[in-house]
Amino acid sequence: MAGQSLVKNYLHIVFTTKNRVPMIFPPVEEKLYSYIASICKNQDCPPLKVGGYINHVHILCLMSKKITIMKLLEEIKKSSSKWMKTQGRGYENFYWQDGYGAFSVYPADLEVVKRYIANQHQHHGKQTFEEEYRAFLEKQMIEYDERYIWG
Repeated sequence: MAGQSLVKNYLHIVFTTKNRVPMIFPPVEEKLYSYIASICKNQDCPPLKVGGYINHVHILCLMSKKITIMKLLEEIKKSSSKWMKTQGRGYENFYWQDGYGAFSVYPADLEVVKRYIANQHQHHGKQTFEEEYRAFLEKQMIEYDERYIWG
């Protein structure tokens, strides 16, 4: 009898526009999130929620055991950046930052993370992206160097 490979990894992925330039506004905002969700689906990483705010994106997905996080993010950023450039004047210089954050999510916390992503507009009335991201890193006990985190 062959052994089984059983994997179930939920990830909360966060990344920003290059230099955190605010470029994600209606009417393109929801279309972008749908486009990113379709990329996740095509990479065998079913999205549970995609959302964000004017300069960053949050993705909650179930990671495939067939792809690395880096490869998934490469495909999401490359494809969605090209797509954004086709959305009209003002998007010709759309780029994503080089880095990203990817945080594991305990299955019991999935609904909390979905709500968090859904409420990004209200959330960022009280907290900047930089404050939000630092809080994620601290909660996950990830060491970082402030000089390189925003690249």
